[in-house]
Amino acid sequence: MTEQTNPKTGEITETAPVAAFLASHLNGRTEEELSTEFHTLLDAVRAHGKKGSMTITIVVEPPANGVESAPLPIGVESAVKAPKPTPVKSLYFLDDDGLPVREDPRQMAMDFRTAPTTQTFKDA
Repeated sequence: MTEQTNPKTGEITETAPVAAFLASHLNGRTEEELSTEFHTLLDAVRAHGKKGSMTITIVVEPPANGVESAPLPIGVESAVKAPKPTPVKSLYFLDDDGLPVREDPRQMAMDFRTAPTTQTFKDA
């Protein structure tokens, strides 16, 4: 527990750390899911050498029907932006119609002729 001082009243109150809340939320399932996502992010950053991020949002809704003593619905959401590999690129030329082609349309085509093949071998 940590102590906080109310700036208006000067009253000292104890509050539970948010880490303790996350660890106990949904009987520990939230903490397990966040840990799995976090380690997935770490692996992706290491593999791709790029930065990534993880955002954890705690959503607190007001009590049902405005009843002051009613319980507060609290949810935890997370979003991971893991780096991805850089896509492989290939070079193309644009032909006269503006379409991408692999061979340079300005280059003259060479007519290569193949030599005939034989199945017999000569000893020297």
